Order: sequence, then C-alpha cells, then structure tokens
Amino acid sequence: MRGMGNMQNMMKQMQKMQKKMAEAQEELGEKRIEGTAGGGMVTVIVSGHKQVLEVNIKEEVVDPEDIDMLQDLVLAATNDALKKAEDLTNDTMGQFTKGMNLPGMF
Repeated sequence: MRGMGNMQNMMKQMQKMQKKMAEAQEELGEKRIEGTAGGGMVTVIVSGHKQVLEVNIKEEVVDPEDIDMLQDLVLAATNDALKKAEDLTNDTMGQFTKGMNLPGMF
C-alpha cells in the first residue's frame, strides 16, 4: 500500500505547482514591458499577457510626408515589446518545467 502514499504526495506537489504557475501567470499580466524604436521616438508598452497597453509617439517623428516611416517605427516598437514579453514569459514559466520530464509538455 506504500505506492498510494507516493501517488497522493505527487498529486499534492502537482497541485502546489499548479497554484504557483497560476500566480506567476497572474503576475505576468500585471507586468509592463516597454519596446522602443527610432531611439525612443516611438514607445509601446505591453502587459506580460502580450496586450498592447500604450503607444507613445514623440511629436517630432510625426511627418505627414512620411507616414510609412512612422508605421514602421510603431511596428518595430510593438515587436520589440512583444519579444521582451515573450522572453519574460519563457523565463517566468520555464522555472516550472525545468527538471521535470513531462511528456507532451513541449
């Protein structure tokens, strides 16, 4: 009957880990990650859940003759912020999967 105790213990560990993962996921949502382009002319802020929260554009970069450049800067700043958010997510959530050999997880 010793195997049952181990199984229960493992289930408790899994529940603890799930709770920690949920908390980490929640914390990620509260993080604000900044991406920039054009030397800070365009700044995009995203949450850890990869939602765009803010787009800030410095006045001097706004040129009605060159909308393409502005669009490229916004795109670059957004992608920069999303890449940083992705890295943060991987770092944060990666700690839960390190050392665990769960088939089908990745």
